[in-house]
Amino acid sequence: MGMRAAIVVGATGLTGTSLVEQLCENDEYVSVTVIARRAPAYTHPKLEVKIRNFDTLEEKDIEFAHELYCCLGTTIKKAGSREEFEKVDFEYPLTIASLAKKRGIPHMLVITAMGANESSPFYYNRVKGKLEHDLTELGLQRLSMIRPSLLVGEREEFRLGEKAGEKVLKLVKPLLVGPLKRSRAIEASQVAKAMIVIALNGNKQPVTIYQSQELAKLDFSEKQDGDVSREQLFNWDKRRLSGSNDEGDKVNREVVINRDKYKIEETVVDKEVKFQRRREDK
Repeated sequence: MGMRAAIVVGATGLTGTSLVEQLCENDEYVSVTVIARRAPAYTHPKLEVKIRNFDTLEEKDIEFAHELYCCLGTTIKKAGSREEFEKVDFEYPLTIASLAKKRGIPHMLVITAMGANESSPFYYNRVKGKLEHDLTELGLQRLSMIRPSLLVGEREEFRLGEKAGEKVLKLVKPLLVGPLKRSRAIEASQVAKAMIVIALNGNKQPVTIYQSQELAKLDFSEKQDGDVSREQLFNWDKRRLSGSNDEGDKVNREVVINRDKYKIEETVVDKEVKFQRRREDK
């Protein structure tokens, strides 16, 4: 069992909802913190929810974690204006990234968009491209930018444009081969899984961009812990209640539920991260 901690922003959207569930069921993580404007319906012993106003986020609102997952995103229609759209899709992620850097969080994974480009003729892609540019300029320790194509899955809200696009892409999918394969729609749950795989096993370069066709292929390693089945490995309840005689294989429930104890670990890790960064600056 691992000892990782994760923070998720944008946890109530299509990808974010799946990401939180998968993180909580993943044996590498003992703590998952959601920072959101409203509480998600999902609950889990590993999960902590912080209700915050993103316009007034402060450094104290973000504790140390090994990964910061950013799934923030909206539409102009839902936001009501371009100004409000840019606040959610550009300003909030950049602000949160800056706070995470101050906290010493070593890795940020952020969903942007296929075709993100500051010079794009499409407004949406220009905003995403500017976000990628400014996040890169921020100089984070490690930045993974996730560029999915059209996301599919069951949303709480109905988006006519996306539903129409989903149907069109299903019809033309057999024709999307070679370079066009990158335009195939992708399940939000697969993007969420790919983000976790990237966090655990991905490229360790300072900045990496992951295109949709690559995200579609990423999966967890088949390597298992001892005799624990894959079903047990990703099912928290079964693993927690397991009667294994191997002390090293049992879940430390005190670490999972007692966050004061975990914060001691977190402080030690934070110092280690900062110490490593001072050495790198020499």
